[in-house]
Amino acid sequence: MSDPSAHEPPADLSPPSAKIGVTTGTSLIIANMIGVGVFTTTGFMVGVIKSPVAVLMSWFLGGVAALCGALSYAELGAALPRNGGEYQFLSRIYHPAVGFVSGLASLVVGFAAPLALFSMVFGTYLHNFIPVATPVVWGLALIVVLAVLHAIHVGTGSRLHNLFTFGKVALIAAFIVAGVQYGDLSRLSAASEQTVGQALRSPMFAVELVYVSFAYSGWNTAAYMAGEFREPQRDIPRAVLGGTAIVALLYLGLNVVFLASGPMAEMAGKEEVAQIAATSLFGERGGRIVAFMIMAGLVSTASSNIMAGPRVYEAMGLDYPALKFLSVRLAGGGPVLAIVLQAGLAAAMMLTSSFDGLLKYVSITLALFAGAAVLGVLILRRREPNLPRPYRTWGYPVTPVLFLALEIWMIVFTVRDAPLTAAVSAGTVVLGLILYALLRPRAQVPSPLSPPRERGRG
Repeated sequence: MSDPSAHEPPADLSPPSAKIGVTTGTSLIIANMIGVGVFTTTGFMVGVIKSPVAVLMSWFLGGVAALCGALSYAELGAALPRNGGEYQFLSRIYHPAVGFVSGLASLVVGFAAPLALFSMVFGTYLHNFIPVATPVVWGLALIVVLAVLHAIHVGTGSRLHNLFTFGKVALIAAFIVAGVQYGDLSRLSAASEQTVGQALRSPMFAVELVYVSFAYSGWNTAAYMAGEFREPQRDIPRAVLGGTAIVALLYLGLNVVFLASGPMAEMAGKEEVAQIAATSLFGERGGRIVAFMIMAGLVSTASSNIMAGPRVYEAMGLDYPALKFLSVRLAGGGPVLAIVLQAGLAAAMMLTSSFDGLLKYVSITLALFAGAAVLGVLILRRREPNLPRPYRTWGYPVTPVLFLALEIWMIVFTVRDAPLTAAVSAGTVVLGLILYALLRPRAQVPSPLSPPRERGRG
C-alpha cells in the first residue's frame, strides 16, 4: 500500500500574488452562476411540465444539488488549494489521464459552450434594441471584444468586478420585489394540466433538470482559482457556500415572478421568458428595461467566463510540453492563445449548434465530471484519512451522496431522452483519452498540480 504522505500537498499552496478574498470569491461565483440559464430555462420547462408548483420544485431541487456539490467542493478546494478546478482534483484523486480529459471538457463544455450560449442570448436581446445586425453577429461581436480585452489587459481589479456583480444582484432583487407586488401569485396554485405528483413522476421532470443544472452551473468557480485566495482554507468554503445560497434564493424568487406574470402557454418554448414576463407585468417599457438588465448581466458573466477558463488551459500548458503554447502571455495581458482557442470554439458553436442541443450537451458532460469530483471526497476520506482538511463537508456523507444521486437520476433520463447528445458527450471523453495518450511526455514529469510521487512526511 502506498504511503498516504505521498499524497500530501506542499505546505505553501498560495502564490505570493494571491489577492482574492471571500468577498471577491463570492462575487465571482455569483457572476458566473447568474448568466443565461435562469432567464431562458423556464420557457423550455413550462412547455413540458404543466404544473407551476412542479417547475418551482425543480428549481428547489437544483438549488439543493448545487449546495450539496458546493459543500463537497469546499472541502476539496480547502484541502487542495491550487488553480485548475476539476483538472487538478481528478488528476490528484484518480489519474492524470482523468484530469486531462476533464481539462479538455472544461475547454469545450465548461467554458466555450456556455460562452456560446451567453452570446446567443445577448445577441437576441441586443437585436431587439438595435436591429441593424442579426443576433448571431451581435453575439460574435461580444466574444471578439471580450477576448481582445482579456488577451491584452488583465482586468481592472476585484473592486470593479464586485461593483458589477453587486449591481446585477441589486437589479434582480428589485425585479423580484416589483414582480411579487404586481404579479398574480394565485397562478402558482391554479389548476393545471398536470398535478404536482404526475409532474414529479414524469421522466421529463428529470430531463428538465438538465436546464436547471445548467442555470446553476458556476458554483464551482472558486475551485478554478483556488490557488489565488489569500486564505483558501477559510475563504473558499465561505465563498462557495455563500455565493451558491444567494443565487439559489434569487433563482426561486425570479421563477415565482415569471410564473405569476402570465399564462404558462405564452412562455412555453421561448428563450426570452424574462422579457416576456416583464412586458406582461410592467408594459413595453418595463420589458425593455429588464432586457437591458439581462444584457448587462450577460456581459459580466461572459467576461468572467473568459477570465476563468483559460487559467485551466494555461495550467495544462505548463504540465504538457505539447500544449506549452497555451501558457503564452502578453506583457500585462492574459494567456492570449488560450483565450483565442476558447473564443474560436465558442464562435464555431454559435454558428453550428442549436440552443437546446448545446444546452443538453453542456449539462450532461459537466454533470459527469462534477460527479467524479464529488465522489472524490468519499474516496479521499477513505484513502487519505490524515490529509489536512481545514473544512469538512457539512452533512457528510449524506450531502455528497445526495448530490451524486440527483446527478445520476438526471443523467440516466437525459440519456434515454437524447441518446445522440449523450453519445457526443461520451465522444468528448474518448477524444480526451486519445489526446492524453498522444500528448503526455514520454518521461512523465510530476505536475505541480499532481501529488508528489515519492516524498515522505518530513
